[in-house]
Amino acid sequence: MCLSNEVFINPFTDFGFKRIFGSEESKPLLISFLNDLLPLKCKIESITFKSTEKFGTTSEDRKAIYDLYCIDENKNEFIVELQRAEQKFFIDRALYYTTFPIQEQATRGSWNFELKPIYFVGILNFKVDEFKDDNYVHYCQIMDTNTKAKVSEKLNFIYIEIPKFKKSKEELSKHLEYWLYFFREVNKLKEIPKEFKGDILEDAFKRAEFLKLSKEQQHNYHINLKYYRDYINTLDTALERGIEKGIKRGIEKGEKIGLEKGIKKGEKIGIEKGEKIGIEKGIKEGEKQKAINIAKNLLKQNIDLNVIVISTGLSIEEIKELI
Repeated sequence: MCLSNEVFINPFTDFGFKRIFGSEESKPLLISFLNDLLPLKCKIESITFKSTEKFGTTSEDRKAIYDLYCIDENKNEFIVELQRAEQKFFIDRALYYTTFPIQEQATRGSWNFELKPIYFVGILNFKVDEFKDDNYVHYCQIMDTNTKAKVSEKLNFIYIEIPKFKKSKEELSKHLEYWLYFFREVNKLKEIPKEFKGDILEDAFKRAEFLKLSKEQQHNYHINLKYYRDYINTLDTALERGIEKGIKRGIEKGEKIGLEKGIKKGEKIGIEKGEKIGIEKGIKEGEKQKAINIAKNLLKQNIDLNVIVISTGLSIEEIKELI
Protein backbone atom coordinates (compact mmCIF):
# COMPACT_ATOMS: atom_id res chain seq x y z
CA MET A 1 0.00 0.00 0.00
CA CYS A 2 1.52 3.31 -1.07
CA LEU A 3 1.64 6.14 1.45
CA SER A 4 -0.24 9.34 0.79
CA ASN A 5 1.94 12.33 -0.04
CA GLU A 6 -0.91 14.71 0.79
CA VAL A 7 -0.79 16.84 3.92
CA PHE A 8 -4.60 17.07 3.89
CA ILE A 9 -7.04 14.36 2.83
CA ASN A 10 -9.26 14.69 -0.22
CA PRO A 11 -12.82 15.81 0.75
CA PHE A 12 -14.19 14.27 -2.46
CA THR A 13 -13.56 10.78 -1.10
CA ASP A 14 -16.27 9.17 1.03
CA PHE A 15 -13.81 8.85 3.91
CA GLY A 16 -12.62 12.45 3.61
CA PHE A 17 -16.09 13.99 3.41
CA LYS A 18 -17.44 12.05 6.38
CA ARG A 19 -14.26 12.67 8.38
CA ILE A 20 -14.64 16.45 7.93
CA PHE A 21 -18.43 16.78 8.19
CA GLY A 22 -20.04 13.52 9.28
CA SER A 23 -19.16 13.00 12.94
CA GLU A 24 -20.33 14.40 16.28
CA GLU A 25 -17.05 16.33 16.60
CA SER A 26 -17.49 17.93 13.18
CA LYS A 27 -21.09 19.13 13.66
CA PRO A 28 -19.98 22.79 14.11
CA LEU A 29 -18.29 22.60 10.68
CA LEU A 30 -21.41 21.26 8.97
CA ILE A 31 -23.60 23.85 10.74
CA SER A 32 -21.30 26.66 9.62
CA PHE A 33 -21.29 25.44 6.03
CA LEU A 34 -25.10 25.01 5.88
CA ASN A 35 -25.72 28.43 7.48
CA ASP A 36 -23.42 30.06 4.92
CA LEU A 37 -25.06 28.22 2.03
CA LEU A 38 -28.78 28.13 2.80
CA PRO A 39 -31.21 31.09 2.83
CA LEU A 40 -32.71 30.07 6.19
CA LYS A 41 -34.99 32.43 8.11
CA CYS A 42 -33.54 31.12 11.36
CA LYS A 43 -29.91 30.06 11.52
CA ILE A 44 -29.15 26.49 12.53
CA GLU A 45 -28.09 26.17 16.17
CA SER A 46 -27.86 22.40 16.42
CA ILE A 47 -28.30 19.31 14.27
CA THR A 48 -29.00 15.66 14.84
CA PHE A 49 -27.66 13.04 12.47
CA LYS A 50 -30.27 10.60 11.17
CA SER A 51 -29.84 7.22 9.51
CA THR A 52 -28.35 7.61 6.03
CA GLU A 53 -29.98 4.40 4.80
CA LYS A 54 -33.62 4.64 3.70
CA PHE A 55 -35.83 1.74 2.69
CA GLY A 56 -38.94 1.66 0.53
CA THR A 57 -42.39 0.66 1.75
CA THR A 58 -41.89 -2.95 0.59
CA SER A 59 -38.89 -5.29 0.52
CA GLU A 60 -38.84 -5.09 -3.29
CA ASP A 61 -38.52 -1.29 -3.34
CA ARG A 62 -35.16 0.29 -4.08
CA LYS A 63 -33.48 1.92 -1.08
CA ALA A 64 -31.48 5.15 -0.83
CA ILE A 65 -28.17 5.72 0.95
CA TYR A 66 -27.24 9.34 1.66
CA ASP A 67 -23.78 10.73 2.38
CA LEU A 68 -25.19 12.84 5.24
CA TYR A 69 -28.73 13.23 6.57
CA CYS A 70 -29.61 15.45 9.50
CA ILE A 71 -32.35 17.55 11.09
CA ASP A 72 -32.07 20.85 12.96
CA GLU A 73 -33.90 22.17 16.02
CA ASN A 74 -36.60 23.70 13.77
CA LYS A 75 -37.33 20.31 12.14
CA ASN A 76 -35.72 21.35 8.85
CA GLU A 77 -34.24 18.27 7.17
CA PHE A 78 -30.96 18.27 5.24
CA ILE A 79 -29.65 15.72 2.75
CA VAL A 80 -26.03 16.49 1.85
CA GLU A 81 -24.59 14.59 -1.10
CA LEU A 82 -21.05 14.70 -2.47
CA GLN A 83 -20.68 13.67 -6.11
CA ARG A 84 -17.09 13.25 -7.27
CA ALA A 85 -17.75 12.57 -10.98
CA GLU A 86 -20.42 13.35 -13.54
CA GLN A 87 -23.67 11.45 -13.27
CA LYS A 88 -26.13 11.82 -16.15
CA PHE A 89 -29.32 11.78 -14.07
CA PHE A 90 -28.06 13.45 -10.89
CA ILE A 91 -30.98 15.93 -10.88
CA ASP A 92 -33.39 12.98 -11.02
CA ARG A 93 -31.43 11.23 -8.27
CA ALA A 94 -31.85 14.29 -6.05
CA LEU A 95 -35.62 14.26 -6.66
CA TYR A 96 -35.77 10.55 -5.84
CA TYR A 97 -33.80 10.99 -2.61
CA THR A 98 -36.18 13.67 -1.31
CA THR A 99 -39.18 11.34 -1.62
CA PHE A 100 -38.04 9.35 1.42
CA PRO A 101 -38.04 12.18 4.01
CA ILE A 102 -41.28 13.49 2.48
CA GLN A 103 -43.03 10.17 3.09
CA GLU A 104 -41.55 9.90 6.57
CA GLN A 105 -43.27 13.15 7.56
CA ALA A 106 -46.68 11.53 7.09
CA THR A 107 -48.20 10.93 10.53
CA ARG A 108 -50.62 8.22 11.56
CA GLY A 109 -54.27 9.15 11.93
CA SER A 110 -55.44 12.66 11.12
CA TRP A 111 -52.90 14.72 9.14
CA ASN A 112 -53.37 17.93 7.15
CA PHE A 113 -50.35 17.23 4.86
CA GLU A 114 -48.30 20.14 6.18
CA LEU A 115 -44.62 19.44 5.55
CA LYS A 116 -41.44 20.67 7.17
CA PRO A 117 -38.81 22.07 4.76
CA ILE A 118 -36.41 19.64 3.12
CA TYR A 119 -33.07 20.78 1.73
CA PHE A 120 -31.08 18.69 -0.72
CA VAL A 121 -27.49 19.94 -1.02
CA GLY A 122 -25.36 18.57 -3.84
CA ILE A 123 -21.63 19.36 -3.74
CA LEU A 124 -20.53 18.45 -7.26
CA ASN A 125 -17.04 18.08 -8.67
CA PHE A 126 -18.42 18.46 -12.21
CA LYS A 127 -20.61 20.77 -14.27
CA VAL A 128 -24.32 20.00 -14.69
CA ASP A 129 -25.69 20.05 -18.24
CA GLU A 130 -28.97 21.60 -17.08
CA PHE A 131 -27.19 24.73 -15.81
CA LYS A 132 -25.97 26.77 -18.78
CA ASP A 133 -24.83 29.91 -16.90
CA ASP A 134 -21.60 30.68 -15.07
CA ASN A 135 -23.14 30.66 -11.58
CA TYR A 136 -21.54 28.04 -9.36
CA VAL A 137 -24.41 27.83 -6.82
CA HIS A 138 -27.99 27.12 -7.93
CA TYR A 139 -31.07 27.42 -5.69
CA CYS A 140 -34.10 25.53 -6.99
CA GLN A 141 -37.68 25.44 -5.70
CA ILE A 142 -41.17 24.73 -7.05
CA MET A 143 -42.33 27.79 -8.98
CA ASP A 144 -44.94 29.03 -11.44
CA THR A 145 -43.15 29.08 -14.79
CA ASN A 146 -45.37 31.93 -16.04
CA THR A 147 -45.13 34.37 -13.14
CA LYS A 148 -41.83 33.04 -11.68
CA ALA A 149 -43.50 33.16 -8.26
CA LYS A 150 -42.63 30.52 -5.66
CA VAL A 151 -45.34 27.89 -5.22
CA SER A 152 -43.71 26.14 -2.27
CA GLU A 153 -40.61 26.65 -0.14
CA LYS A 154 -40.85 23.20 1.43
CA LEU A 155 -38.72 21.41 -1.20
CA ASN A 156 -35.33 22.98 -1.86
CA PHE A 157 -32.49 21.82 -4.10
CA ILE A 158 -29.10 23.51 -3.88
CA TYR A 159 -26.40 22.49 -6.33
CA ILE A 160 -22.78 23.64 -6.06
CA GLU A 161 -20.66 23.21 -9.20
CA ILE A 162 -17.11 23.33 -7.81
CA PRO A 163 -15.39 23.47 -11.27
CA LYS A 164 -17.19 26.76 -11.97
CA PHE A 165 -15.75 28.34 -8.83
CA LYS A 166 -12.64 30.11 -10.17
CA LYS A 167 -11.74 32.61 -7.43
CA SER A 168 -8.23 32.73 -6.08
CA LYS A 169 -7.47 32.92 -2.36
CA GLU A 170 -6.98 36.69 -2.62
CA GLU A 171 -10.40 37.18 -4.27
CA LEU A 172 -12.47 35.47 -1.56
CA SER A 173 -15.04 37.82 0.00
CA LYS A 174 -17.99 35.82 1.42
CA HIS A 175 -17.56 33.10 4.03
CA LEU A 176 -19.25 30.58 1.69
CA GLU A 177 -16.47 31.26 -0.83
CA TYR A 178 -13.92 30.21 1.78
CA TRP A 179 -15.75 26.89 2.11
CA LEU A 180 -15.79 26.39 -1.67
CA TYR A 181 -12.08 27.22 -1.85
CA PHE A 182 -11.52 24.65 0.91
CA PHE A 183 -13.34 21.95 -1.10
CA ARG A 184 -11.41 22.77 -4.25
CA GLU A 185 -7.92 23.22 -2.86
CA VAL A 186 -7.51 21.54 0.53
CA ASN A 187 -5.80 18.33 -0.62
CA LYS A 188 -3.40 20.33 -2.84
CA LEU A 189 -2.12 22.54 0.00
CA LYS A 190 0.87 21.88 2.25
CA GLU A 191 -0.21 24.13 5.12
CA ILE A 192 -3.21 26.07 6.42
CA PRO A 193 -3.38 29.46 4.63
CA LYS A 194 -3.03 32.43 6.97
CA GLU A 195 -6.43 33.75 5.73
CA PHE A 196 -8.10 30.74 7.41
CA LYS A 197 -6.32 31.04 10.76
CA GLY A 198 -8.70 31.90 13.61
CA ASP A 199 -11.74 30.95 11.53
CA ILE A 200 -13.85 27.82 11.99
CA LEU A 201 -12.36 26.60 8.70
CA GLU A 202 -9.05 26.21 10.54
CA ASP A 203 -10.77 23.34 12.38
CA ALA A 204 -11.83 21.87 9.04
CA PHE A 205 -8.18 21.88 7.94
CA LYS A 206 -7.13 20.24 11.19
CA ARG A 207 -9.72 17.47 10.78
CA ALA A 208 -8.39 16.95 7.26
CA GLU A 209 -4.76 16.49 8.38
CA PHE A 210 -3.59 13.08 7.22
CA LEU A 211 -1.02 12.62 9.99
CA LYS A 212 -3.68 13.15 12.67
CA LEU A 213 -5.47 10.01 11.51
CA SER A 214 -4.91 6.77 13.34
CA LYS A 215 -3.06 3.99 11.50
CA GLU A 216 -6.35 2.24 10.85
CA GLN A 217 -7.91 5.46 9.54
CA GLN A 218 -4.91 6.10 7.29
CA HIS A 219 -5.26 2.58 5.92
CA ASN A 220 -8.99 3.08 5.28
CA TYR A 221 -8.31 6.42 3.62
CA HIS A 222 -5.70 4.84 1.31
CA ILE A 223 -8.23 2.21 0.22
CA ASN A 224 -10.91 4.86 -0.32
CA LEU A 225 -8.47 7.14 -2.17
CA LYS A 226 -7.41 4.28 -4.45
CA TYR A 227 -11.06 3.57 -5.26
CA TYR A 228 -11.60 7.28 -5.95
CA ARG A 229 -8.56 7.52 -8.25
CA ASP A 230 -9.45 4.29 -10.07
CA TYR A 231 -12.99 5.56 -10.57
CA ILE A 232 -11.81 8.92 -11.94
CA ASN A 233 -9.20 7.19 -14.13
CA THR A 234 -11.87 4.85 -15.54
CA LEU A 235 -14.07 7.82 -16.40
CA ASP A 236 -11.15 9.74 -17.92
CA THR A 237 -10.15 6.69 -20.01
CA ALA A 238 -13.74 6.24 -21.21
CA LEU A 239 -13.87 9.93 -22.07
CA GLU A 240 -10.58 9.79 -24.01
CA ARG A 241 -11.73 6.73 -25.94
CA GLY A 242 -15.04 8.41 -26.62
CA ILE A 243 -13.25 11.52 -27.89
CA GLU A 244 -10.93 9.43 -30.11
CA LYS A 245 -13.91 7.52 -31.50
CA GLY A 246 -15.79 10.76 -31.97
CA ILE A 247 -12.86 12.36 -33.80
CA LYS A 248 -12.55 9.34 -36.10
CA ARG A 249 -16.26 9.38 -36.88
CA GLY A 250 -16.11 13.14 -37.26
CA ILE A 251 -13.25 12.89 -39.76
CA GLU A 252 -15.05 10.20 -41.74
CA LYS A 253 -18.28 12.17 -41.72
CA GLY A 254 -16.37 15.37 -42.44
CA GLU A 255 -14.60 13.77 -45.42
CA LYS A 256 -17.94 12.61 -46.79
CA ILE A 257 -19.58 15.98 -46.26
CA GLY A 258 -16.49 17.72 -47.60
CA LEU A 259 -16.49 15.51 -50.70
CA GLU A 260 -20.17 16.20 -51.33
CA LYS A 261 -19.66 19.92 -50.81
CA GLY A 262 -16.54 19.79 -52.99
CA ILE A 263 -18.45 18.09 -55.81
CA LYS A 264 -21.27 20.63 -55.54
CA LYS A 265 -18.82 23.52 -55.44
CA GLY A 266 -16.85 21.97 -58.31
CA GLU A 267 -20.03 21.59 -60.34
CA LYS A 268 -20.91 25.21 -59.66
CA ILE A 269 -17.43 26.42 -60.61
CA GLY A 270 -17.47 24.16 -63.68
CA ILE A 271 -20.85 25.49 -64.79
CA GLU A 272 -19.77 29.09 -64.24
CA LYS A 273 -16.49 28.49 -66.09
CA GLY A 274 -18.26 26.54 -68.82
CA GLU A 275 -20.78 29.32 -69.25
CA LYS A 276 -17.97 31.88 -69.50
CA ILE A 277 -16.04 29.76 -72.03
CA GLY A 278 -19.25 29.11 -73.96
CA ILE A 279 -20.07 32.79 -74.10
CA GLU A 280 -16.55 33.70 -75.20
CA LYS A 281 -16.62 30.94 -77.80
CA GLY A 282 -20.03 32.03 -78.99
CA ILE A 283 -18.88 35.62 -79.33
CA LYS A 284 -15.80 34.57 -81.32
CA GLU A 285 -17.82 32.29 -83.61
CA GLY A 286 -20.39 35.05 -84.08
CA GLU A 287 -17.70 37.55 -84.98
CA LYS A 288 -16.11 35.11 -87.45
CA GLN A 289 -19.46 34.34 -89.06
CA LYS A 290 -20.05 38.05 -89.41
CA ALA A 291 -16.63 38.45 -91.08
CA ILE A 292 -17.44 35.54 -93.46
CA ASN A 293 -20.73 37.16 -94.46
CA ILE A 294 -18.97 40.46 -95.13
CA ALA A 295 -16.30 38.66 -97.17
CA LYS A 296 -18.95 36.91 -99.27
CA ASN A 297 -20.62 40.24 -100.08
CA LEU A 298 -17.31 41.82 -101.03
CA LEU A 299 -16.42 38.85 -103.26
CA LYS A 300 -19.70 39.27 -105.10
CA GLN A 301 -18.61 42.86 -105.79
CA ASN A 302 -15.26 41.60 -107.14
CA ILE A 303 -13.33 43.51 -104.48
CA ASP A 304 -9.60 42.80 -104.34
CA LEU A 305 -8.69 39.93 -101.96
CA ASN A 306 -6.13 42.03 -100.06
CA VAL A 307 -8.81 44.63 -99.34
CA ILE A 308 -11.18 41.89 -98.08
CA VAL A 309 -8.41 40.53 -95.79
CA ILE A 310 -7.94 44.00 -94.30
CA SER A 311 -11.70 44.58 -93.98
CA THR A 312 -12.66 41.24 -92.35
CA GLY A 313 -9.54 39.97 -90.60
CA LEU A 314 -9.84 36.65 -92.46
CA SER A 315 -6.79 35.03 -93.97
CA ILE A 316 -6.23 34.69 -97.79
CA GLU A 317 -6.76 30.92 -97.45
CA GLU A 318 -10.12 31.37 -95.62
CA ILE A 319 -11.29 33.83 -98.30
CA LYS A 320 -10.20 31.54 -101.13
CA GLU A 321 -12.27 28.72 -99.59
CA LEU A 322 -15.32 30.98 -99.94
CA ILE A 323 -14.81 31.51 -103.68
